[in-house]
Amino acid sequence: MAELKVKPLGDRVIVKPLEAEDKTKGGIILPDTAKEKPQEGKIVAIGKGKVDDAGKSVPMEVKIGNKVLYGKYSGTEITIAQEQYIILKEEDILAVIE
Repeated sequence: MAELKVKPLGDRVIVKPLEAEDKTKGGIILPDTAKEKPQEGKIVAIGKGKVDDAGKSVPMEVKIGNKVLYGKYSGTEITIAQEQYIILKEEDILAVIE
């Protein structure tokens, strides 16, 4: 993966979606049209965090390298150097996978 030249602003993160499964648990190979949209990925870039009503900076709870779950239709898909990424707000991240 090439170094990203995109820096998310505020409380946004850039996530590299993990590949969808090619087979079901029973061993059936799925065509591209039947694959579910991935809902988990790895954070590759983060913003500085949001600013609260009092003007104080609130740091991000996630960090680069975290594996996360996010909503199925959350964020904005972008392509950088033929790689797919999703820009999400931190609040669209549902969980960190440990």
